[in-house]
Amino acid sequence: MEVILRTHVPKLGKPGDVVRVKDGYARNYLLPKGLAIPANRKNLAAMERERRIILAKAERERKKHMSVAEKIEALTLTIPQRVIEEDRLYGSVSAQDIVAELEKQGIQISRKQVLLEAPIKTLGEYEVPIRISPEVTATLKIQVVPLEE
Repeated sequence: MEVILRTHVPKLGKPGDVVRVKDGYARNYLLPKGLAIPANRKNLAAMERERRIILAKAERERKKHMSVAEKIEALTLTIPQRVIEEDRLYGSVSAQDIVAELEKQGIQISRKQVLLEAPIKTLGEYEVPIRISPEVTATLKIQVVPLEE
């Protein structure tokens, strides 16, 4: 079945693309969630008119995501943690901790956007990728320092 995508769908396409997908995927996922519409003559003609609007909206979103990425790139978060011995942390720094620190800086992201492979368990400097959108990824610098008691 051919469908016209209305929003970005990972590993499938961007708004306005006409893609061929399996019937069940279109009927059970893409169409009910409003991610796509069937590709018939009427919808193709309407989509050409809408395409410019969708592309303009996508460009505005991309610019907004780029500005958030620039803010994140400029930041260096300092996260104080309790230390046990030899630079090992009592506990760890997880994606949720990073999200909480970013919220204090006025940047709203979700835990799933933090691409932390494993929790940070030692003191030091780290670079953590943050996926703001499928096309935009920023690198956040984090310094884990001992907690002053």
